[in-house]
Amino acid sequence: MPKDKKEAIYTIPIYRVYWGKRTNRAARAIKLVRRFIARHFGVEEKDIIIHNNVNEYIWSHSIERPPRRITVKAVKDQESGKIKVVLVRENKIKTHQR
Repeated sequence: MPKDKKEAIYTIPIYRVYWGKRTNRAARAIKLVRRFIARHFGVEEKDIIIHNNVNEYIWSHSIERPPRRITVKAVKDQESGKIKVVLVRENKIKTHQR
């Protein structure tokens, strides 16, 4: 079981969602972020609250092309035991100029 953490900053690799179908990559990326934080904090996935700016950043390039990695800060609320995930920095995504 992981140590009791209060907060941590992670760069989560999301490139694995590119291995599956392209029609639901962004939704699977949100689930991957939730599983990653749950594993590192040793809590249930239902106890994780993903902030809206994380969701908007993942969905920013449509459902088919989420970013390859994302840097987030996870903060544990001592009273409720829930973990809030907020965006730390938007990683630069290489875009193809046409």
